[in-house]
Amino acid sequence: MSTLPQCIWPLAAELGEGPVWSARDEALYFVDIKGQNIHRWSESREPAIWHMPEPVGFVQPLLDKGWVAGFKSGLYRFEPEHFQQGARPLLLAPEWDKPSNRLNDAFTDANGHLWFGSMDDAEIAPSGALYCVDRYGKAVVKDAGYVITNGPCMSPDGRIFYHTDTLTKTIYAFDVQANQHLTNKRPLIKIDRGYPDGTAVDAAGCLWISLFAGGRVERYSPQGELLQTVKFPCANVTKIAFGGADLCTAYATTAWKGMTPGQREKQPLAGGLFSFRVDTPGLPQSLIQQGLH
Repeated sequence: MSTLPQCIWPLAAELGEGPVWSARDEALYFVDIKGQNIHRWSESREPAIWHMPEPVGFVQPLLDKGWVAGFKSGLYRFEPEHFQQGARPLLLAPEWDKPSNRLNDAFTDANGHLWFGSMDDAEIAPSGALYCVDRYGKAVVKDAGYVITNGPCMSPDGRIFYHTDTLTKTIYAFDVQANQHLTNKRPLIKIDRGYPDGTAVDAAGCLWISLFAGGRVERYSPQGELLQTVKFPCANVTKIAFGGADLCTAYATTAWKGMTPGQREKQPLAGGLFSFRVDTPGLPQSLIQQGLH
């Protein structure tokens, strides 16, 4: 694979998001939030698409081979081999009283806790929050007041948590204390052009931030210094995940959401799945082990 982004699946997702590399499946899973689809891509088999009954913000793998999917109405268990039979058990409905919200980006830490955000589906009200599911299966609010929550991730040593306020174009850092308690919230990175969307951390602790309406992915040091820019042939880059046997292939989701017909004509690969090679590997994808089964 090239060091420049190559489109490996021109599926034209309206809002491709949340790529996750599954080592046990040797495949990449991701979602199209507005298209209400979960996708699987692999070099060794045909791509797969599962159409969902409502918008789906993310998927994250469980220890026992199932998945947790974050839908508009809550967290559900998703098992590809059983989905055609209609099995979609509800695990948790943390915002049953906020029908205008939906769940968005997610992350699983090295201890097996699921972190995820919520947001106003109309992208207007600051009704979104950051949650972490504790070992008892309760979704605990860790931060709030967001219109669009995005990019939850953690440093390799588990001491720093990162979270994005997309509309203010700010990536925040927090100190991680016992019981997943976050303290010392501070702005780390401010984006000038485009909107920060998903974030991934590599083995060196650097942050890879995808820029919606920015046409690029940027790599920053843990201190917030810009180190590298990877340009894309489409404007809306949403998130990367590191995969492959060496975790040195970056897979990137994109979107055509918000584009005019003229813009889509000029950007025919918008909404496609891309890949490019990196020098520093990513971190292995953690499995959910706490609170959800």
